[in-house]
Amino acid sequence: HIPDAGLNPLPVQRPIPLWFGGSAAAVLRRAARLGDGWLINTRTPADLRPELDKLDAYLAEAGRARPAFGLEARLNYGTGDPAVWHAQRAAWEALGVTTLGLNTMRAGFTTPAQHLAALSHFAAAMGLDAL
Repeated sequence: HIPDAGLNPLPVQRPIPLWFGGSAAAVLRRAARLGDGWLINTRTPADLRPELDKLDAYLAEAGRARPAFGLEARLNYGTGDPAVWHAQRAAWEALGVTTLGLNTMRAGFTTPAQHLAALSHFAAAMGLDAL
């Protein structure tokens, strides 16, 4: 319970989805019991397996299953190679990730315009609507 907290304006979606971030056992257990999804903070799909096994166990304890639970991972922009992005996407999806965010950090960009250009390049290469 958090007294005197609120959102203004309220999101249109109801109920408001509750997603948790973090990888501590307490966070994963709380996400499995109360949440709609988990914000994954591992860099690669290979690093995810131990935490995913824990999450699956906590979901089972809570009488829930992962297909009804969202997972969001970050796909790294890296060097801007679409072949790498497609491979990363496939690896994340194979683990059940439902949502991907694009991380343009550590790609050498120094201006907001460079980050925006990278997003446009990514969208075009992945067959997404242009930004």
